[in-house]
Formats: sequence, C-alpha cells, structure tokens
Amino acid sequence: MHDQQLLLALRHYPVWLPPSIEDTFAAIREEAEIGFRYIELEGVEAENLRAILNRRREIKKLCDDLGVQVVNFTPVLHDLVSQDLDRRRTALDLFREALDAAVEFGCRTVQVDSYLPPLQFLGEVPYQGTVRYDVQYRVAVDPAFDWNRFWAGLVESFTQCTRLARDAGLRFCLEPRVGETVCTTDGMLRLLDAVGDDHFGVVLDTAHLHAQKEILPLSVEKLGRRIFMVHAADNDGRTPEHNVPGRGTIDWDGVWAALRKHGFAGCVSVDVAATGDLQPEYREALRFLEQLNRRTGPPARR
Repeated sequence: MHDQQLLLALRHYPVWLPPSIEDTFAAIREEAEIGFRYIELEGVEAENLRAILNRRREIKKLCDDLGVQVVNFTPVLHDLVSQDLDRRRTALDLFREALDAAVEFGCRTVQVDSYLPPLQFLGEVPYQGTVRYDVQYRVAVDPAFDWNRFWAGLVESFTQCTRLARDAGLRFCLEPRVGETVCTTDGMLRLLDAVGDDHFGVVLDTAHLHAQKEILPLSVEKLGRRIFMVHAADNDGRTPEHNVPGRGTIDWDGVWAALRKHGFAGCVSVDVAATGDLQPEYREALRFLEQLNRRTGPPARR
C-alpha cells in the first residue's frame, strides 16, 4: 500500500519442507505466471539455505528475466534462539550470509520467526504440519529451564540480527505466530522494547493474530510504524488457517483504516496456504486486496 498503489507480493507455501532448490525455481516461475511482480523467498534450515546461497545469482537472473523482485528473504534458522551458544553462533554466521543474498536479490527486509520455546512436547508438536486447536498439546518443562535466561538469549540474538541487517542496509522483522515464543501483539511490543532499535519491526500476519483472538485494528494501532510488512490471509478466528482474504471473519476495512492512519508503505504479501491448483486462490486474493485498497483509499503519508 503506497500512495494510490498497493505493493502486493506472494509468499509461496512449498508442499515439502524444506523444499528442493528445483522447487524454488519452479515456484518463482509459477508466481510470475500468476501475475505477481514481487515475491518472498525462504531458505529453510542450513541445507536448503546453503543451496539458495550457492545459486543466488541464478535465482536473481531468473527473477530479472521474469520481471520479478524478491522483496523479503526469510532464512529459517531455529538455532537463532537456541540455548546452546555455539549453535546460536553458527546460526548467526548463516544469517550473515543470508543478508548478503538478500542484498543481491534487492530485498527491503529480512525476516525470521521466534520459533518454539525449548519444551519437550509429549505427543503432537506444533508446526509439524500445522497448528491445530482440536488436539491437546502436552509439554514437559525441564526443571533446569530458566525462562529469563532463555529470553535474554533471544533478545541478544535478535539484537545482533538487527545490527547486522542495519549495517547491510536492510530492515529486520519478526512474525508473531500461534504457539511460538512470541505469538501476540503485546509479546512483540515487549521484544521491540528489549531490542530498542527502529530497524527492528514486525510482520503483521493477520491469520495468526486473528487466531490469537487479537482485535486486529488495535494490533495495528499498538505496533504503528513498526509494521514493516503485512501477511494477508483470513480464517474464522478459531484456527490459524491461512485462507483467501474475505473467506473468514477478519475486519479488513478496520485493518486497512488503521494501516492508512499510520502511513503504512510496506509490502502486503498474499499468504494463502492451499492444496492442489493454487493459482485460482492466489488470483482471488489479489483481486480482493486490490478492491479493498481502492475502496478504502490511499494511506496517509508518513
């Protein structure tokens, strides 16, 4: 959403995680075929991330040939929040390499998540497939676990990521997600305060926060200009499903009005998870968001 125009991107959900590098090339071609000119890209853990880093020039050339730009790069590195200092340092080294690729791609932002806290799940584990609300998650908390120590490590890691991203000319952002360490608006505000750097901001994922029973326009009010990107998807507020915007109970007019009030000028990414032929749903989402933006008017200037 920038002046009269809506900067729309597509966040592709691979069928298998981590995807193969061939899947990545195929996804970029599909995204361009649908009509998107801005996309997000992920590198899922060390092996897939290294494959992307090794072939980043090929990826950039393909994007240039197709008229597509990568606006956000997400290195998925769970060890960024590890309590093991050596593992965290290794993840930070990979993050540095990911920043180099993000710069080469021409990204605006680089993103991570806060991932699951170090708990022992007894039975089903969130994000091994999806997060479900019709199962009972049971955990065992290690008697040696110290929340304050874990939080301090997380803050230290994300502070370093923010500094590295800033030095690379990028903004660093985190997406609160259901079931993860930072899963709510207020939890994100606490983390923003702890890091204390305006180059650190938020990916507002409407589906995750709606499933957390957040009042989304209020979330936007709280986060304000620290929202660097929006992941747009819908659900019924009872599950964290990522459906086409408009196929749920999210107050989209209220969300857009709040974003407009704070002069949001970032990227709105279609974040729909679907099976089978994705193209009709992606195109439906594209039409919905474009119509929403035309109906509600352009955002206020910063």
